[in-house]
Amino acid sequence: MPLARIDVAAHTSAETVAAIGDVVYEAMINIANVPEHDRFQIIHRHAKDELVYPSAGYLGLTYTPDIIFIQITWVAGRTVEIKKAFYKAIADAIHTRTGLRKEDIWINLIDVKREDWSFGNGEMQYEPKE
Repeated sequence: MPLARIDVAAHTSAETVAAIGDVVYEAMINIANVPEHDRFQIIHRHAKDELVYPSAGYLGLTYTPDIIFIQITWVAGRTVEIKKAFYKAIADAIHTRTGLRKEDIWINLIDVKREDWSFGNGEMQYEPKE
C-alpha cells in the first residue's frame, strides 16, 4: 500500500515521467513484495527554482537540474537488504530506460503502520486486530 511522490523538472518529457512511474511500481512488486494493482503515485513537475539540491554535491555525489526526488510512504517491516535492492533496482532501471544519471535519482522511504492508511470512505481498511 505504498504512496509514491515523484518530483521532476518541468522539462521532463511525458515518456520519461511514464517510465519513472513504471520503474517505481515494478520495483515495488518485484523487490518490495507490494501486491499487484497497488499503484498510487503523485507526479509533479517543478520549475528549476523549485528543486533544490546542494550545488557542491553531497556525500561524494553531484547533481544536475535533471534530479528526480522519489519519496515513498509504505508499511514498515522491510529489511535493510530489501531497501538497498529497491534503491538499486530503481536507479538502474531509470538509467537504462531514460538515460538519466543514477546520481540524479534521489530516494527517500517513510515507514508507517498499516493503520496509518485510509483508501476511501473515511475508513481504516487495515485496522489492527486485537
